[in-house]
Amino acid sequence: MRSLPTAELATESATLDLGARLGAELRAGDLVLLDGPLGAGKTVLARGVAAGMGVTGQVTSPTFVIARVHHPAEGDGPALVHVDAYRLGGLDEIDDLDLDTDLTDAAVVVEWGEGVAEHLSEDYLVLRIHRREDDVREITFEPHGERWVRWLADHPGFV
Repeated sequence: MRSLPTAELATESATLDLGARLGAELRAGDLVLLDGPLGAGKTVLARGVAAGMGVTGQVTSPTFVIARVHHPAEGDGPALVHVDAYRLGGLDEIDDLDLDTDLTDAAVVVEWGEGVAEHLSEDYLVLRIHRREDDVREITFEPHGERWVRWLADHPGFV
C-alpha cells in the first residue's frame, strides 16, 4: 500500500499557510473533511482555507451554529460552507443541512465530518490532523474519488 502524503507543521502560521494554499485550489463541488481530536487544529486549518479562497467573514468554529457560509470578497469564486458536525446526531441531521445543494456553488469543509458527510460526494478529501506532544501538527492527505487522487498526483510537492 502506498503511503499517504503527510505534512509536518511546527507552527500555527504554517497550518494557516497550508490551509491557504489548499483553499486557493478549491472549487465549487469540493468536499473536505477535517478529522482530528479536540484542539488538533481543525478550525485553524479551516481559517487558512478561507483565506486562500478569499472569502469574507471571521472564520471561527461553527460548533453552536453548526454551519456558516462565507462568500468571496471579490464576488467571483465559490463560497465556503464551513460545518461542524460534532453535535450532529447522524446522517439525518447532516442531510437536513442540505449540503449536497451547497456543493453546486460552494466548497464545503466539514469539521468532525467523517462518518456523517462522506455520502455528500464520491470525491472528497480527508485531512487527518494529529497534534503531537511537541505541538507539531501532522496532517495526512487521504484522497477519495478521482478528483482528489488526480489532484494529489498532479501536485506532488504540495504536501
